[in-house]
Amino acid sequence: MRDLGTAVVDRGRYPDARTPWERESWRTAALGWVTDRLAGHGLRADGALEVRLRPWSVLVRVPVAGRTAVWFKANPPASAFEGPLTGALARWVPEHVLHPLAVDAARGWTLFPDGGDLFRAVLGRERVGPREWEALLRQYASMQYDLVAHAGEIERLGVPAARTSGLPAVFDRLLAGNTALGPDERTRLDGLRPRLADWCAELASLGVPDTLDHADLHDGQLFRRSPGRFTFFDWGDAAVSHPFCSLRVTAERACERYGPQVLPRLLAAYLEPWTGDGRTAAELRRAAALAWRLSVLSRAAAWGRTFPGASDAGPGPGQAARRLLELTADPPFGAG
Repeated sequence: MRDLGTAVVDRGRYPDARTPWERESWRTAALGWVTDRLAGHGLRADGALEVRLRPWSVLVRVPVAGRTAVWFKANPPASAFEGPLTGALARWVPEHVLHPLAVDAARGWTLFPDGGDLFRAVLGRERVGPREWEALLRQYASMQYDLVAHAGEIERLGVPAARTSGLPAVFDRLLAGNTALGPDERTRLDGLRPRLADWCAELASLGVPDTLDHADLHDGQLFRRSPGRFTFFDWGDAAVSHPFCSLRVTAERACERYGPQVLPRLLAAYLEPWTGDGRTAAELRRAAALAWRLSVLSRAAAWGRTFPGASDAGPGPGQAARRLLELTADPPFGAG
């Protein structure tokens, strides 16, 4: 992998994003690490690299002789927890996640196997109905339920805490630190603060425990292993928060494809694993409605996890501001 002249570099919509890939010493160290870790598995790289650079990650597809490619990912310091988290999930819920080939927690480096077909690719070539989305939400919620007992351990891995009771403080920090909000927008959000505190208190009172929230679970963040079975990955935006905060991104993507009439089916599938603990269906729906609105806080916070030097000219403040303003919009369903 010493010859980078044939590497294909994709910068997407961020041609000016500054990442460590621009430094030759970093590239040499990173690719040397990949070579060594592959050798430890009896593998060797063979072919041109495909490099994807974004303000929040460096992702490299590495062709491997005699088998499918592997993927090297470098996270910025603020999301360096992704590798250790992925390794822990492979122990706790092995049937639901990718199993990393190697992790360097100190440097935020992870080497992943190929996970197969992205769900997005499947959607592009097959007729896929809402039942597949129901299945993925049901499987994902079951995984979250199983991870409740590990919430403290997940935090100790460095995953940000956005627990239900602490969401008002998350809001305060995001509002104070955002440079993209206009004066009128800031005033609107300031006026929302008392209601937000009430929403959080009510959500906590409904008794659904905090656990792992992916925070960005869309069709490009999971593999479809077989009909109705999925592998979840890309935990760089994750937080320990109310589980129902995960529902919104997935449901919105499905509604874009099939229309808003599928939302009740998706909601029922997601809530199914959470029944049976003494909470009524109405309480679970109310919790889902509250979490739908509050989910934007973790997503806004995630936009700040860029490589040092990237955020001042990058998308972070603007995207975070747009997420915060979504707090003013009512959820598309109620508790009825």
